[in-house]
Amino acid sequence: MAWADRGAGRVTRPDRRWVLAAGAGLAVATITAGATHVWGPGVPRLHTAPDWYAAHLTNRGARAELDLLNQEWLVSGSVPGRGTDIEDMVRSALLDLRRLTAPSGALAAGAGMKWNYSWPRDAAFGALALACAGHLEEAAAALRFFAPLQLPGGGLESRYLLDGSGVPDARPAQSDGPGWVLWALGSLTAIGLGRLLEAQPSLAVDLRRLATGCLDHLLTSTSAGTTLPVVTADFWEVEQSRASLGLVAPMLAGLRGAATFFTTLDDPGRAARAASAAATFEPVILSHFGPTFQRHGDRGGRDAGTAMLMPPFTDEQPAVLEAWLGYQHGAARASGGLAPGTDWWQHGESWTPQTALVAFNAASSGRAPLAKQWLTWLDSIRTPWGSLPEKVLNDGAPAGPAPLAWTAALVVLAAYELDRDRQIRTDSVANWVR
Repeated sequence: MAWADRGAGRVTRPDRRWVLAAGAGLAVATITAGATHVWGPGVPRLHTAPDWYAAHLTNRGARAELDLLNQEWLVSGSVPGRGTDIEDMVRSALLDLRRLTAPSGALAAGAGMKWNYSWPRDAAFGALALACAGHLEEAAAALRFFAPLQLPGGGLESRYLLDGSGVPDARPAQSDGPGWVLWALGSLTAIGLGRLLEAQPSLAVDLRRLATGCLDHLLTSTSAGTTLPVVTADFWEVEQSRASLGLVAPMLAGLRGAATFFTTLDDPGRAARAASAAATFEPVILSHFGPTFQRHGDRGGRDAGTAMLMPPFTDEQPAVLEAWLGYQHGAARASGGLAPGTDWWQHGESWTPQTALVAFNAASSGRAPLAKQWLTWLDSIRTPWGSLPEKVLNDGAPAGPAPLAWTAALVVLAAYELDRDRQIRTDSVANWVR
């Protein structure tokens, strides 16, 4: 499958050292309503059906009306990647984010079952993706949802019920959540969040409260950036005894984002504290986790935590770049994508959020060909209804929920960054010609 900027005359074919073709000719069969679906030779695969977003609507007319409203919403914004081979994937990803949004404004992590909750991490990426496509109010609402739900001290639970009534179980809180929320708030300021807050004072109050709590949590957890935090789970979502790169890197991104956000709010005191803590915390991370940047520093293998220390989250460091490339090499799987880490279970499964995260890094750091390779693979493993699944099994069959908000958001963000890169190059040529 080739990547093309349509009309531009440029085609880049994926490097097979990094991208393996997913199995073709797959068919989906629905067993019963709400049951697991089966792809290929009788192995349980997907947990969702093509009409997952409208499953509660029994009236065919209501479903048609919902489809029309969603299409109108899409047209009201923009579609990153327009005119390229991934335009349709990005369009579907945006529609999936829309369909995953609850009446409360909360963004669900995935389609149904145990994914039908709002994770701060997934919501942060989803919010930024919505804003990049012109839906800033929905983006702000997805983050505002967490404002009244913070723990004492400003922390966030690992996930929440979509109606805001609490948590689904006793799963411990995760300290990467406040970092991701602050990173998203800081990133949104470049897309007009400041103007929106001026127009909606109550929103400004809620997001200021949310950001203040998250910043207080990070400053306390890291002693203002001087120490590693108390250990909690990270994106692996398993108990661990040592701080991981996937836990601390989002905290650094959050401190940097807080500095930007509070500058926008004209709060120089908090902005300065956040910036100072970020400047202090970065060398602490580099010292503890370098030079190999494995999951736990000197052990655990390299994982997608390396991607969280790459642009756009922080400035690129040579040793981190080497680890990031090494992670991709060591975590490559037969189904064509990446596992969450080189020491992840050797089932041959590819996980789409980690693969899309690397594509986002590549697009944000001027490595467009690599970004396009991973995006091309993601496009090739979509379900028949267009959604991106959580993972792909070793035989190329999509599995888990489809869609998954984190993957959908990262695809939109990577396409947005590629658009920016293309525009920068176009402007540079135009300026040179002048």
